[in-house]
Amino acid sequence: MDAIFTLSELPALMPYLIEEGKTADTWVFEAPMGAGKTTLIHALATYCGVQQTVSSPTYALVNEYTTAEDKTIYHMDWYRLKDEEEAVNAGIEELVNSYWCWIEWPEKAIGILPDDVFIIRIVVVNETTRRIVTELSHQSFIPSYL
Repeated sequence: MDAIFTLSELPALMPYLIEEGKTADTWVFEAPMGAGKTTLIHALATYCGVQQTVSSPTYALVNEYTTAEDKTIYHMDWYRLKDEEEAVNAGIEELVNSYWCWIEWPEKAIGILPDDVFIIRIVVVNETTRRIVTELSHQSFIPSYL
């Protein structure tokens, strides 16, 4: 997918994202600070029927949500992780192999990611517009800026 959108257009993209990413349990969100990673995840969770409050797990590292089909989503924010060792010590590596993991700041612990990931890149076009580019990867995640 390669789409340009505003916040009001975001819900219309959800069926396409779900369809594109359906073969990967781990979704990584790559974008600069303030680009809308958590906003996109909130829209995805709402589309999947999550009833819990969806917020960034920046301090908790992981939030757990349940979909309308009673499936678990682990929403992770690795921004505050120092390195992969800290992620492993926190038990995050085990969760990455769960039903569904949506990970913000995946570059903080690339080594614990599975080979198959659905990459969602958000590019800031301007103050109100974003571009989303997706890719299904069958090799280790490599941030686009490397």
